Amino acid sequence: MKLDILPEGVKEWYLDFTQPVVDLFIDLELNPNFFTTIGFIISVIAAFYFGAGHYRIGGALVLLAGTFDIIDGRVARATSRVTRFGALYDSTMDRYSEVIMFFGLAYYFVYQAWNGLMNEYLAFITAMGVSIALGGSVMVSYVRARAEGLGLECKVGLMQRPERIVYIGVSAVFSKYLLIVAILLVAVLANYTAMQRLYHIWNTERARETGDSLDSLDSDK
Repeated sequence: MKLDILPEGVKEWYLDFTQPVVDLFIDLELNPNFFTTIGFIISVIAAFYFGAGHYRIGGALVLLAGTFDIIDGRVARATSRVTRFGALYDSTMDRYSEVIMFFGLAYYFVYQAWNGLMNEYLAFITAMGVSIALGGSVMVSYVRARAEGLGLECKVGLMQRPERIVYIGVSAVFSKYLLIVAILLVAVLANYTAMQRLYHIWNTERARETGDSLDSLDSDK
């Protein structure tokens, strides 16, 4: 049974909700890379607000940046302007956006600990969680990119980029302590997802060698 930590109904609702904005941008014939750049700039601003302790504003900006990340691909497909450079540029800016976002979060929790503004152990554990979440997020993307470079499809995974953005952004908007929970959850599940993708590729290779389907191999577990 497949477990979704971001239900498909939520994803579909958000896509429908943003469709009028996408239609407007399509009519304006803007370059999809424009939206990628705007999303990156907003992520940088979000990181600044996280570092300054304004985590609610930072969370809202993370969600806004994530929306632009969705829009660029949809505009590109709708206007038949999908290019290899555009895909590379989008992926690169996505990685930089996450790295900068996590740096802002790490700075905030380290600053809180050093200045006695919150429980020292909780702050340092959370800062470590941010570092682990960053590592896991990078590895999730790396495993997919490396697999696809070898000619293998690898889009599976529990904690992919949309889930990470939603969990960090929404939790930050509501509460600092909910944000801490989300960070620790991402730290665990992002690394789990990287291993999940490794297993998927191993299973794919095993299926090729034996001539079985992936479903039949999964049922052997």
